[in-house]
Amino acid sequence: MDPSALGWLLVIITINSLNDIQYIWSNYYNKLEYARFDSNVGKFVGYTAAGVRQAEIWNKDQSEIARTKAMKETYCQYNIGNWYPNMLTKSVEPTVRLYSRTPPAGHHPSMLVCRVYDFYPKTIKVRWLRDGQEVTSDVTTTDEMEDGDWYYQVHSTLEYTPRISRNRIITTKTTTEPLVTDWDPSMPDSERNKLAIGASGLILGLILSLAGFIYYKRKARGQNQSEPEPIRTRIEPVLNPVPVPGSDPVHCFSSRSYSGSNQLSPDGGSGSPCFLLNWTI
Repeated sequence: MDPSALGWLLVIITINSLNDIQYIWSNYYNKLEYARFDSNVGKFVGYTAAGVRQAEIWNKDQSEIARTKAMKETYCQYNIGNWYPNMLTKSVEPTVRLYSRTPPAGHHPSMLVCRVYDFYPKTIKVRWLRDGQEVTSDVTTTDEMEDGDWYYQVHSTLEYTPRISRNRIITTKTTTEPLVTDWDPSMPDSERNKLAIGASGLILGLILSLAGFIYYKRKARGQNQSEPEPIRTRIEPVLNPVPVPGSDPVHCFSSRSYSGSNQLSPDGGSGSPCFLLNWTI
């Protein structure tokens, strides 16, 4: 029975040189590998209870074992002449991103994080240097991880106590010169952008507030200038006014009572109280 009929089939070919080829035929069901054929082992190996039983069946079929073993020569070795110059000799330089963050726990207040990604082939080495000396303590580095698009990535962290020194990360590939990245303790571009946006918003708010205040003051001043001054009346009592020659007569009025009603009339008597109305505008 063909192993590929029971689920997904993954073929992995590892080539370190033209004479060192490893052929792996993995069988998956529900995203779980249950059996594998490895050319270095020479037989099927099961990884689940059902996979173990199935591997025993395949291993008893000598024709299946012979056909699978021959795949290394008939499939891999036959096509290596085309694969090697077109793909396996190609390399892509890694992209390095270095930044600082607060460690979740540890003996140091700061931590440098290095992301190395989008490189090919897989082989790479990441080293930390401080003042020219390699740092090995408080360093954590992951294994190379596949991106699923032929590229790989690796992550490395260094916990440290900030001081005046020069930190750098070196990524070394087997076929290229080392790539050196120095740590710049200045503020990252993202933080600088956030700070600039916040400062711009604050300045704009102050300008709008000042413009509103000036508009309010000018509007209030214009309303005060358009309103007429109120007429103020002052009543002063004058007894026996003396007429000034050549001027208009001064009329004095006193209150007289006629038939129970108050009525203002000219007063010609002497000694009666009189009120002089002065209109001041």
